[in-house]
Amino acid sequence: MREVVFRVLAERPGHLEAQAESLPIRITAPTLEELQHEAREALIEHLGPAHCTVRVRVRRGPGAAVSSIRPVGRPAALCR
Repeated sequence: MREVVFRVLAERPGHLEAQAESLPIRITAPTLEELQHEAREALIEHLGPAHCTVRVRVRRGPGAAVSSIRPVGRPAALCR
């Protein structure tokens, strides 16, 4: 399973902005939870059915993970 890391670029109250390290995807959201959701949605849009094989990680600063790894989209059994 592949992993896509989103690095938080800007962080202000009510605004987070992140860029995928390995794909040309930039996302924004007001909270960390919504940023995680936006990351999954962006991968679904960018990768299509292949999104089932990707995990999302959001990082703040140099090397600090701020979210757990969660599968993107639907469970793999439903992605066939």
